[in-house]
Amino acid sequence: MRDTLLDLCRRYADTHADHDGVAATGVPGLTIVRSLHPGELQAAVSRPLIAMLLQGRKRVTTRLDSFEYGPGETMVIAADVPTVSQITQASISAPYYSLVMEFDVAILRELQGAAPAGPQYSASVCIEPMDADVMDVAYRLARLFEQPAALKILGEGLLREMHYWLLRSVHGTAIRALGAVDSHTERVSRAVAILRKEFMRSIRVEELADAAGMSVSVFHQHFRAITTLSPLQFQKQLRLINARRLMLTDGVGIAQAAYAVGYASVSQFTREYARMFAAPPGRDVRMAKVSA
Repeated sequence: MRDTLLDLCRRYADTHADHDGVAATGVPGLTIVRSLHPGELQAAVSRPLIAMLLQGRKRVTTRLDSFEYGPGETMVIAADVPTVSQITQASISAPYYSLVMEFDVAILRELQGAAPAGPQYSASVCIEPMDADVMDVAYRLARLFEQPAALKILGEGLLREMHYWLLRSVHGTAIRALGAVDSHTERVSRAVAILRKEFMRSIRVEELADAAGMSVSVFHQHFRAITTLSPLQFQKQLRLINARRLMLTDGVGIAQAAYAVGYASVSQFTREYARMFAAPPGRDVRMAKVSA
């Protein structure tokens, strides 16, 4: 079935992928990623998601672990975890294809009681072979990508079914925490939402702890345990990632990008950018212009 799913996703992505290699499917949160070449290192603060790798290979690194996975394997990120990733195998004759779905917390909450608990494996980021039931739903969804009228009627139910089987899968324990009301993961996600929306301004940790309904010390403990970073480090990564996008995608100057994401000092921005991306912003901007 994986080969058939690959064929369906290949045909759709080859026609609909944008200049970044992302093909929206018409299902909220469900995309296909396509690449014709191995890529550069990409830093992101990933939202909770599942990525089903259909062709090619990819390496993903968090602060704690490094993973490389290939065809027939699934990566689940069950928390807002900063990652550095790189497509390591892709070519014009055999492009990289991955079917990616962001988790819908509302669906997870609805299914908390309906889906029996899966195996007790609770890592925030993990790689496992594709689950047969999840792959079956993905196949039925992919058959509808070119049929928008049918997808509009049937897509929501299939998306709900995929969440159900994921809750039953080896990833179930970690995924379940995303939708559990008042779990540590859910509480920390409230603070993460503030950081994602308002990373440009100075945010006091007390404000974040209040949003999570925790004391400052307990909040620090759980925030780091779930995201692998302190709140300040998390905000810094959001600032640097967004500044990089402004410079390389939107053509914004270095100083302007630094100020736009909340830095008061361009020199500090340059130092921290180089530390995170292993190159100063000026070199990245020059390389982007050469490859354009």
